[in-house]
Amino acid sequence: MRPLHTFLAVLVALVWGVNFVVIEVGLDHFPPLLFSALRFLAAALPAVFFVRRPRVALGWVVLVGLVLGVAKFGLVFLGMDLGMPAGLASLVLQVQAVFTAVIAAVLLGERPGPVRCAGMAVALGGIGVAAYDQGATGPVAGFVLVVAAAVFWGLSNVLTRKAAPPDALSWMVWVSLVPPLPMFALSLLVEGPEAGLAALRGLDPAGVGVIVYVAWISTLFAFGVWGFLLRHYDASTVAPFSLLVPVFGMSSAALLLGERVTPLSLVAAVLLVGGVALASLGRRGAGRGVPPVPGAAAPPAPAPAPGAKGEPDGPRPVPVPGA
Repeated sequence: MRPLHTFLAVLVALVWGVNFVVIEVGLDHFPPLLFSALRFLAAALPAVFFVRRPRVALGWVVLVGLVLGVAKFGLVFLGMDLGMPAGLASLVLQVQAVFTAVIAAVLLGERPGPVRCAGMAVALGGIGVAAYDQGATGPVAGFVLVVAAAVFWGLSNVLTRKAAPPDALSWMVWVSLVPPLPMFALSLLVEGPEAGLAALRGLDPAGVGVIVYVAWISTLFAFGVWGFLLRHYDASTVAPFSLLVPVFGMSSAALLLGERVTPLSLVAAVLLVGGVALASLGRRGAGRGVPPVPGAAAPPAPAPAPGAKGEPDGPRPVPVPGA
């Protein structure tokens, strides 16, 4: 990659890592379900007028919007609201790569090779260490909800792969149109109208800044840059940069929120990130590309250069990460 493009890839990982800290701050201003609804509303409404609808069936957009936007992000925000630390959340969510492989094996009949299986086992060992550490130092419920969010993230990855959107930004913008209404409804039912109205009446510059970051910087800017990189490089070149997300997430949470990094959490980080990297290398060695880590459909095999003999017809599906 060119130096500028390498810088952009690292910048996107930084943006997505810091996003967990911003979510933690936002939960001091908004109830979790309302916060999630506002995130998607602010991301989708301005952009949908400028971004063309992705060339996929509308049913895929709605389905992934419900699985990724409502289930996955709703559980993440609820888990963090129940006490899951921001840095640990950024790490634990990476287990979605394991759930993606398992769901793909069940629904798509894919069979991971021995190297990928070894990597998945190491990553699950990291989750076990993180669970033990969290159980000893904090609420378990938040941890369980974030792991459940990773399951839904894995499911959305497989669905995204089946939908095969050709552009990451347009896909994310249109998927973001789906969650606001059901999330607002869930917020009214679970959190009550009084909590939502109180949060909106007390909206201050910090609350506005949080929404701007999670909607426009973490979603529109980051996905726009990620999509740009994927249009210029093979997914196996771009996707490994997503392994930096938990590194930036844990370090920024320690620096900005004062979260304590325990020795066990460091062990969990090494096991989980190392296991996901091993699984990714195993997939690459099989000639099928590296699956993106922070929540994306597994990429197809690299396509021939434009105009080359044997170039596939139709749009190429792209991996769509997120944070």
